[in-house]
Amino acid sequence: MTPASVRRRVVWFFVSLSLAYVAIGWRLVEVQALSADRYAALGRSQRVRQVELAAERGTIFDRDGNELALSIPQQTVWADPRLVDDPAAYARQLAPLLAGPGGPSERGVGPVQQAELERTLLERLSKRGAGFVYLQRKVDDETAAKVAALQLPGVDFVPESKRHYPSDLAASTLGLVGTDNEGLGGLELKYEDLLSGRPGELVVERDPQGREIPLGMKRYTPPEPGSDLVLTIDHGIQFEAERALKSAVDEFGAKGGRAVVVDIGTGDILAMANVTAGHDGRPTGPDGHEERNRAVTDVYEPGSTNKVITVAGAIEEGLVSPDTGFVVPDHLAVADHVFSDHDPHPTETYSVRRILVESSNIGAIMIGKTLGKVRLDRYLREFGFGKETGLDFPGEPAGLLLDPDDWYPTSIGTVPIGNGLAVTALQMIDVYATVANQGVLREPRLVRATVDADGERHDRPLGSTRRVITEQTAELMRSMLIDVVREGTGTKAAIPGYLVAGKTGTARKPFENGRGYYDDRYMASFAGFAPADEPRLAAIVVIDEPSGVYGGIVAAPAFARIMQHALRIEGVPPVPGVGVPEEPPPAPKPVVTGDDVA
Repeated sequence: MTPASVRRRVVWFFVSLSLAYVAIGWRLVEVQALSADRYAALGRSQRVRQVELAAERGTIFDRDGNELALSIPQQTVWADPRLVDDPAAYARQLAPLLAGPGGPSERGVGPVQQAELERTLLERLSKRGAGFVYLQRKVDDETAAKVAALQLPGVDFVPESKRHYPSDLAASTLGLVGTDNEGLGGLELKYEDLLSGRPGELVVERDPQGREIPLGMKRYTPPEPGSDLVLTIDHGIQFEAERALKSAVDEFGAKGGRAVVVDIGTGDILAMANVTAGHDGRPTGPDGHEERNRAVTDVYEPGSTNKVITVAGAIEEGLVSPDTGFVVPDHLAVADHVFSDHDPHPTETYSVRRILVESSNIGAIMIGKTLGKVRLDRYLREFGFGKETGLDFPGEPAGLLLDPDDWYPTSIGTVPIGNGLAVTALQMIDVYATVANQGVLREPRLVRATVDADGERHDRPLGSTRRVITEQTAELMRSMLIDVVREGTGTKAAIPGYLVAGKTGTARKPFENGRGYYDDRYMASFAGFAPADEPRLAAIVVIDEPSGVYGGIVAAPAFARIMQHALRIEGVPPVPGVGVPEEPPPAPKPVVTGDDVA
């Protein structure tokens, strides 16, 4: 090798070495200066674990402090797939445990489902790019202990709470929550912001094997629990309302039923029950948490319970008194439709009192014509029809009430007797509570108070009030409604020891398309209040498609059972010799040529 070639090799060596040093230097500059933040963040992401801690959801109590909904502490199993060296082995060990108590076995997991769970776990544990995956939400302490005993690196726990409803009372009113404890329906949804609280956070620094680094980063921000709700619901009255409804639905082969009990003075809802008949192997019972609260959300044609508004409006306008007479046939043509009373009778003079007591359709139509459609519409709206009640419950409708300009030729016949319009059970009981409250309507209330995280109670105001009819008109209506129970169509609503006032209602159900009515499907109801001499409570019972047809036969007995129980819980003593009805008249046979049969 010549000296020149040696020199060239030496030069290239030093040039190459210099370039290498330059490249290394540039890399160091890039790593330590230009991209320092990015690489530091990457390092932190591999060491630091951030886990959100769900806040404990507030408890829902009845008015006496009984728990209707509460949150139970549970453990949620999670993993960091970056620390899992054998996902398949992990899945095989975890699947039998997470399919045990507190896991999917609550839903009846068998071998096939357990195999599916193992596949799901394998898929989650194989997500190498993820730092956090759920393995099983909200397992019990026994399951959590078994998982911890496996000592699997990268598998850990985070506390969560599971919603629990101890008695399952008022389920459709309470609503439900989702897996992340977010309100999905009912009061759980309505008061989500109050109940949910604020989540916390746990930040820890771990080594590649998943072990906590001594003196490493550790930060705990505790979650803030949600506020509690204190409802107006009474545990005992709610229980009896659901039980009485169930009995009525079973006895009369009905599709379902709903009931509401209201404190007349405060507007507080003491019970709100919904029951559905048994089907698909499920027995008749109260609606579940996932069902809508039909007492508030579903409308129906009220039938003869609506005659109270027709009569009250005519009295308030000075057009009639309880003793005013009308010559009443047993049928009457209005436009192209013939309306009939439920029982054939000769043409004779009926007083307004008798029209209401015997629930004469023809008499009520005559009173409605005397009042006129504009004034009748005004009183319907004054009593709360055509708008929400003020309860502000999720899904509450305004009901269906045509403007007088849009009435059909037959509407002056249908509306006075409670057809051609639709209301909720809550709207209708507000009418009777208004009569009982000396003509003053008070908006209903379902939440009595909230209790914040510091334990401070914040009482909710009573609903607003407005006068609908005078005290004199309310007193006359009360007197006539007492006679309905004493000697008219509502004798089965009588309660020994208490004076009861109320009204029956039976209406054919309209077709789903609204064009016509079924001949064999009815809504039977009874609405009233007691003690009628000093009103304390109002209640309504609505039975959907009973075989017994009439409200006086089907709904009135359930009303009496619920009301008697509620009065005793309220501490209203019975008076001997009061409330014993006269001999009830024979049950009338339905006549389906009219729009209302009772």
